[in-house]
Amino acid sequence: MFLHGWSVWVVLLILRMSACGLKISGYDGDEVICSQGLSGCVMKDEIFPRTESNVDVPSLTANFKLCSKNNESCSLCLEIDAELGIRPDKDMEDEGHSGLDEEDDGEESRNPKALRSVTVCYQMAPTMPTCKKVEFTVNHTALTQQNQTKISMVIAEPSGVFFSSKVYVYPFKLLHLTQEVVAPSLDEVCSQKLRKCENKCRVPKLSFLIHKERNYVELQFDGMNNNSLPNMCVQYEKNGTCQSWNRRTMPLYSVTHCMCLQTWYDQEYRRSQHCLFKNKGLFQRNVWENVTVSLGQRQTNNDGTMLLWNLSAPCRLESEVWPCQKEVSCREKKGFRQQLGNGTWKQNSKGLWEITGTFEGIDLQPSPCVMVKVEGMGRELGPFCFTNTDRWRWSLLVVGVMMLVCLTVLIIYLLRDFIKKWVWSCHHGGFVKIGRKGRVVLLSPPDVDDSVSQSVGRLGSLLRNQDFNVSVDQWSRREQCALGPLPWLHSQLLELSQVVVVLTHRALERTEEWACQHKEVIKTKGEDMGLPQIWSPYSDVFTASLCLIQAYKQQGRAAERFVLVKFDSHPTGRNLPELLQGLPLFQLPSQTQALLTELTVGRTGGRSPGKTWTGWKWGGSDGWRAQPKKGPNQQKESLHKYLGTEKNLETEPLKHP
Repeated sequence: MFLHGWSVWVVLLILRMSACGLKISGYDGDEVICSQGLSGCVMKDEIFPRTESNVDVPSLTANFKLCSKNNESCSLCLEIDAELGIRPDKDMEDEGHSGLDEEDDGEESRNPKALRSVTVCYQMAPTMPTCKKVEFTVNHTALTQQNQTKISMVIAEPSGVFFSSKVYVYPFKLLHLTQEVVAPSLDEVCSQKLRKCENKCRVPKLSFLIHKERNYVELQFDGMNNNSLPNMCVQYEKNGTCQSWNRRTMPLYSVTHCMCLQTWYDQEYRRSQHCLFKNKGLFQRNVWENVTVSLGQRQTNNDGTMLLWNLSAPCRLESEVWPCQKEVSCREKKGFRQQLGNGTWKQNSKGLWEITGTFEGIDLQPSPCVMVKVEGMGRELGPFCFTNTDRWRWSLLVVGVMMLVCLTVLIIYLLRDFIKKWVWSCHHGGFVKIGRKGRVVLLSPPDVDDSVSQSVGRLGSLLRNQDFNVSVDQWSRREQCALGPLPWLHSQLLELSQVVVVLTHRALERTEEWACQHKEVIKTKGEDMGLPQIWSPYSDVFTASLCLIQAYKQQGRAAERFVLVKFDSHPTGRNLPELLQGLPLFQLPSQTQALLTELTVGRTGGRSPGKTWTGWKWGGSDGWRAQPKKGPNQQKESLHKYLGTEKNLETEPLKHP
C-alpha cells in the first residue's frame, strides 16, 4: 500500500548526506533512469510548476557524485532517487482483468490516463528553486511490486551549486520530505584520486632560491613567466593568519623555518600550502634574532607587586623564562622559572606569535630583568630589564619643555622685525595691523634738478616694492595737465592717501615765502586793503600741497596725512618753517625703516595722543581761536570752503597797489 494525504502536522525531516566515499559516475549530462513498469521517461526543466505530481512520493534521497565518461574531465552532479506510489486507473478498477492478454507488437500504447509525472526541486538558500519534471507512462502489469516503483535523476552541473554548497532537495509541494545535501569541498575532491579530472585542483608549483650576497630569497613558479604571479599569502605556522604577498622576492631576515606560503590561481581554484623552509638552519636563526621581550608591573589583590612579561617571536618556541637580578652577570632568582609550550601562544595583528606571563611576589627594586632560553639555541637570550616609567615620563616632560622654549626663541628670532613693528606700534598708540599697506602720494620739491628727481624716483620704487600703492607727481604729469595740480592732489587725498613731501633747500625757501604771503593776505584783508599777489595753488603741485597742509592744519589733521622727507645727499641747512612744524620728518636713507613703519601705522590711526593737534579757525576780528575737532563730513566741508577761497584768488589775482 502506498501512502495517502500527509497531514500538515508532520514534522519536517532533514537528513544530512555525507560526501565521504565520493564516487564517479559514467554520465556527463542530465539523465533519468526508470525502473521496471515505467516507460517513455522524459526529464525537462519546469520553471514555474503549477500542478502537483499525480503519483505519490513516499521517500526521496539525494547525494553528490562526479560525472565523467573518460576520467579526463569531470563535473559536480546531483543524483536523486525517488520512491513512487502509482495510483491505479479507474478504468482498470472497473473492468478488472479479463484474463485475455492483448497481444501487441512490443510497443505499449500511450493511454493519456496512464501518463504520469513527478516534479522535484532543489535550491540553495536564499535563491529561487530550480525544478525538474519527469514524465513517464505506467504499465501496471509490469510493476514488480504492487503499485510501487522507483526513478533516478542525474542533474549534471546543477545551476548555482558549487563545491561545499548546501542544497535542499524536495518533491514539489512535499516540503516534509526535504533533504539537505552538502556538496563535497574542493579539497575533498582533490585529495582523492579524482583530482586529475577536476581542473580546479591544479595548483602552482613553488620552489625557492637563496641569494645570500643580496640578502633575499627568490620564489620560483614552474610554468609561469617572470611577469606573472599567482595569488599568494604568507603565514607563520600552518594555522597562522595568512597575509597577502605580491612580490617574487622576500627579505632574507624575514624568512623563518615556520613560514608557509599559500598559492592559488583563482578564487574558484584550490589553494595549496607550501612550507619550504622548515629544515633549514639558516632560517631558524632568523627566529632567534627576532625574539623580543617587554616587561611591566602590576599590583596584586593583596597590595603586592608582580612582574609582567611578554615574549614575541615569528614562530612558536619551546623555551624557558626566569627573572634575574642584574649585577656583573644576571643572577637568577630561584623558584620562578617557567616552561613555555606551544599551546598558549597567540598571534597578534603584526603576524608575530606572543605569549604572556607573570612573576608574582617579586621585588621590583632594583629593577629586575628576564632571561630566555630557547630550545636548540646554544646560548641564552637577554637580559631584558624593566625600567621605571615614572622617571622616564618626568624626563620626557623636561625634554618637551626645553624643546618648546627653544622653538619659541627660534620663532622670535625669525620674526624679530615683525615683532619690533608691533612693539613700536603698541608704544605709539596701540596695536595696529602691520601687514596692511595703503596709498602713498610722493611730491617732489619745486625747481627739482636731476639728482633730486632720481632720489624721488628711487624712493617711489622702494615704496612700491614694499607693496604700497604709490602715486608720484613726476609720473602723473598727464593727469595733472588734465585736472590741474590742486584738483589732482585733492583727488588723491579723497582716496585716503598719505602725502610724502620731499624737502630741499629750495622747498623750504618756497614754504617760507608762501607763508609770508599768506600772512600778508590775512593782514591786508583785516585792514580792508587790497590783497597782495601770492602763488596760486593751481600753479604747481608743491604749492597746492602747502595750501592743503594749511587747510588740514586748521583741522588738526595735517600730521595724519602729510609726512616730510629729507635726503642726506641734499642737506637743507635750515630750520623748518612754522607751517611744516609738527609734521613727521624723516632723514633718508638712515631712517627708511622708520618711514615705512610711519606710513603703515599712521594710516591706521594708531598714533599716540601726543601727536594729535587741535584744529584752528579764523574768527574774523577775534583772530585765531581754538575749536574742537570736527567730524569727517564737517572737515570735508571746511576743506572745500578753503579750496573755494583759493580758487577765487586764482581766478582774480590781486596785485600790490
